[in-house]
Amino acid sequence: MKIYKLKNNFREFKKGTQFYLIAESEFIGVKDFVLRTKDLAIRLSISERELLHNFILISEGSGIRI
Repeated sequence: MKIYKLKNNFREFKKGTQFYLIAESEFIGVKDFVLRTKDLAIRLSISERELLHNFILISEGSGIRI
């Protein structure tokens, strides 16, 4: 599972907040990403442009570790 971290403040979230990438979709060339906070409390749907500008990939694991 991919984990992203905020590079700068974004919407109501502070720099450094970590998110799980839950889903990626593409429709007619427009990519959409669904992220969840690490505690899974908040869901965020963003565009590819927002992802590239505001987030940095910090981990790309193969699954959820318990």
